[in-house]
Amino acid sequence: MTDETKQNAPKESNESSGSSKKTTKPRTNRKAVKKTIHQVPHGRVYVQATFNNTIITLTDLNGNTLAWASAGMCGFRGPKKATPYAAGMIVRNIAEKVQLFGVHDLNVFVHGVGSGRDAAVRAFHANGFNVLSIKDTTPLPHNGCRAPRPRRV
Repeated sequence: MTDETKQNAPKESNESSGSSKKTTKPRTNRKAVKKTIHQVPHGRVYVQATFNNTIITLTDLNGNTLAWASAGMCGFRGPKKATPYAAGMIVRNIAEKVQLFGVHDLNVFVHGVGSGRDAAVRAFHANGFNVLSIKDTTPLPHNGCRAPRPRRV
């Protein structure tokens, strides 16, 4: 082989291609970035109350979620998730999470027909929040879809 062909020829490696050693870099001390908590005095609460569960989300005015909780997160299982007591416990859970943000005034948007909807609004007032407005956003049909046929017994 000439010098020119030696340079162009692929180099052979001593190690087999299947077992390559991984080299680990020594860990460098990275400074943890401290999360800044912005003060949000005014917020929105979205209460979704269905027959099976209650989910509550607290956001700022732009729609960024600050905290959320559901009955399943609070330890309720089965039919107990849709009770008014469970809704009160969900609100207490959210109130603990939101203390750092300094939320005082709330606009409440209630969605659904479950039994936890009224209890959730009352629980926000009981936990020291100032409820400014309550709006029901439950979708109602204006005689849209055709109803199913009556059942024959």
